[in-house]
Amino acid sequence: MTCMAAVGAASPAVADAVPVDVPLDAVETTLGVAAPRVATGVPMPVVGAPEAPRHHKGDLLPVPLLPVVPIATELGDTRVASAVPNLAGAPETDGEGSVESPETTLRTRTPGAVVGAPLTMPDGSNFGLPNLTAPKLGLTAPELVGAPSALLGLR
Repeated sequence: MTCMAAVGAASPAVADAVPVDVPLDAVETTLGVAAPRVATGVPMPVVGAPEAPRHHKGDLLPVPLLPVVPIATELGDTRVASAVPNLAGAPETDGEGSVESPETTLRTRTPGAVVGAPLTMPDGSNFGLPNLTAPKLGLTAPELVGAPSALLGLR
């Protein structure tokens, strides 16, 4: 419990994404061409509290038996830019092309397992003994919610 409390207390202070510039200087020195500039953010997933199992009348086991865990993260800003020389065949038309992806929130939930017992609740007509039934087994579908987008630019 102490470890879980420490993680819960520390998680708001954690950054959503860590900015990273990808070093491509070796490409320029090796190939002799201008390398594109790449900058992105490494997502830092934040795990939420697992959903509590629910007990339903008539079931021996809770639903879901394997709890669903929510995870949220921010996909950081990503930018790839490169020089585009002689767009129209003249040096005056030198420009820069870029592909950008703005920051986006991404939420996901892990799949959960639903398992049914092979026995029913105690049956009064069977001297209080449970009856046999076909066991249930299933998975809840995982979820992935987000709206990433990309922008293409030319200057």
